[in-house]
Amino acid sequence: MDMKELYAVYQQYPSVVTDTRNIKPNDIFFALKGPNFNGNHYAQQALDAGASYCIADEDPGFSDTRIIRVPDCLETLQQLAKTHREQFDIPFIAITGSNGKTTTKELIHAVLSTTYTTYTTTGNLNNHIGVPLTILKVKKDAEMAVIEMGANHQLEIKSYCEYAMPTHGLITNCGKAHLEGFGGEEGVRKGKGELFDYLRAHQGTAFIYTDYDYLIEMSKGIEKVSRYGTNINNAELAGQIVTDQDFLQLTITKGAAIDLIKTQLVGGYNLPNVLAAVAIGKYFKVSDYRIKSSLEHYVPSNSRSQLIEKNGHKIILDAYNANPTSMKAAIENFSRMEGSNKILMLGSMMELGPESAKEHQQIVHLISQYSWKNVVLVGDGFKQLHDAYLHFNNAAEAGSWFHKQVVEHSSILIKGSRSMQMEKILD
Repeated sequence: MDMKELYAVYQQYPSVVTDTRNIKPNDIFFALKGPNFNGNHYAQQALDAGASYCIADEDPGFSDTRIIRVPDCLETLQQLAKTHREQFDIPFIAITGSNGKTTTKELIHAVLSTTYTTYTTTGNLNNHIGVPLTILKVKKDAEMAVIEMGANHQLEIKSYCEYAMPTHGLITNCGKAHLEGFGGEEGVRKGKGELFDYLRAHQGTAFIYTDYDYLIEMSKGIEKVSRYGTNINNAELAGQIVTDQDFLQLTITKGAAIDLIKTQLVGGYNLPNVLAAVAIGKYFKVSDYRIKSSLEHYVPSNSRSQLIEKNGHKIILDAYNANPTSMKAAIENFSRMEGSNKILMLGSMMELGPESAKEHQQIVHLISQYSWKNVVLVGDGFKQLHDAYLHFNNAAEAGSWFHKQVVEHSSILIKGSRSMQMEKILD
C-alpha cells in the first residue's frame, strides 16, 4: 500500500493511536517499537478493541485483512503526518526552546483560539512520535496550528520541520538543558536553531525575543521577523513586569493598548512567555481585549508554575521539569517573593552528562547566598556534594520529612526534573 492509499484510509478513519490502552472504535493503530516494547505484539489486541486497521512492520503471527504491512511504522507515521500537513494552507507555528515551551504554547493557543479554530500539541507530546500525532489531529476546519517541538540532540528539530513544515516559529530560549545529548551550550543553540534554519530556507516568519542577543544572532538571514521584548527601541511589541509577588502582572508598553495583564502564573521568568503570546496575538490581529482576557483566564496545570495554598502553606509547584537555567530562575524568583519560613525542596537535574556535578554544585552555591528556613535536596545529582543541607534519595522520603517537620504558614518551592516526581512530596 502506497502513501496515497494509506492517506485515503486515514481520511476514512481519521484517528491514530499508538497505545492499545487508548483505542476507541475505528482508530488506526500504529504498532511502534521502542527499547522496551514492540507494538506488533499487540496487533490482535488492537483489532479486538475496535481498531479499524493495524499498521505493522513485523509479521503479527496471524492473517487479517485489517493488517497493513509497512517497512517501518515510525517512518510511515511521520510520512502520513507530512501528507496530512500538505493539505493545509494555514499558519503552522512551531515552538521550541530549553525552557518554557509548553507554557508558551498553551498561552499562544489560549490567545489564538479566541479568534481562530486552533489546534495544538496536547500536553507535551513534542517528540518524534508526539509531533506527527499532533499534526494528524488537525481537522479540516483548522485556521491555525501550534506545534511544540522538544529535542535532546542535534538534527531532531530539523527532522520535525520536514513533516510539520512550519510557516512561523519561535525559540523561547537556549539554556543548559539536555547538555549531554546536545554536547554543551553551543550544541543547544545549534540544535534549537534548526527551526530558524528551516524558516530561513522556506521564507517563514520568526518571532524573536530581543532581550536575548543570541536569538537576534541566530535569526540573521530570516527576512520576515517579528520582535518582542522589554526594550521599546528594538521591538514591535514590548512589555514590563509590574509585580511578580505571587502572580506575575505586566504592562504592555508598546504595540498594544493593554495597561495591565494579571496572569495566574508564578514568577517573573514567565514574562517572555506571556509577551510571546501577546506578540503573536497582535501579529494575527487578535483584539487587545481578547488577548488580555485569555491570558488572565489561563490557569497553569501539570505542576508548571502553580501556586497552591494547602494546609496553611503557600507552595510553588514547578516540578514538571528542571535544568540549571530554569532552576536558577526559580530559586532567584523565590528569594524575591514575600513570605516567612521559606523552604527549598529541589530534585536533581537530569541529562547533564559530564557537567552534572559542576551544575549541581553551582546550584548549591546559589542557594548558599540566601537565607532559608530549610533546604531539602533530593536524588543522586545532589548526593555527592558536601554541604549542610538535608538530603533524601527520593521524593517519597522528602515527603515523609515534609509532613512531619514543616511548620504552618511556610512558603515552599518544589522543583526538580520530571523523573524525580517531586510533586509526590505533597501526597
